[in-house]
Amino acid sequence: PVQILTYMDGVTKVEETELKPRVGFLHPVLTHNISLFINATRERDSGQYMCTVNVVDDATSTGKNVGIINLTVLVPPAPPACRLHGDPAVGANVTLSCTSEKGKPSPAYQWQRTAPTLQVFFPPAQDRARGTLKLTNLSLDLSGVYICVAENQAGSAECSIVLEV
Repeated sequence: PVQILTYMDGVTKVEETELKPRVGFLHPVLTHNISLFINATRERDSGQYMCTVNVVDDATSTGKNVGIINLTVLVPPAPPACRLHGDPAVGANVTLSCTSEKGKPSPAYQWQRTAPTLQVFFPPAQDRARGTLKLTNLSLDLSGVYICVAENQAGSAECSIVLEV
C-alpha cells in the first residue's frame, strides 16, 4: 500500500504520488467526515483504497477503524475502427469488423445499416462482443452505409463503412 493523504496533529499532508495535485479531503477533517476526492480520474486510479483512523491513546481501536473500498474508473470506448474483410462481389460472403482500442468495461458493439433503408442485425450474423457482422450471399441491395456503435456504461463512439457490392 502507498500512503496518499494523512491528517495528524492538525496538519494535512499529501504524499508525492501522481495523485498529489488531484486529491484532498472533501470536508474539513474536524467535522468527523474524512471522505476524500480524486479529481480528473484516470483508469490507473482504479484499485483498492483503505482509510485508517488512529485515535491517540486508544489502544483498543488499533486495527479496527479501517474502511476499504474498491474503485473502478470507467473509460468510454475510443472511436472504433471499421473494416471490411473479403471481396464484396455478388454471391460472396464478407465480414465487417469494428474494434475500439480502449474502453472499461469492454464495449459491446452494435451494427446497423442506414442507407438506403435502416436495418438492425442480430445473432448469429452479428457478434456484439467481437464487433463482427457476417453478410452472406451478397446482393446489390446490400450495398449501403453500415454504422458500428461501440458502447459501455461510460459512453459510446461510432464508425462507419460503405459497402459497395
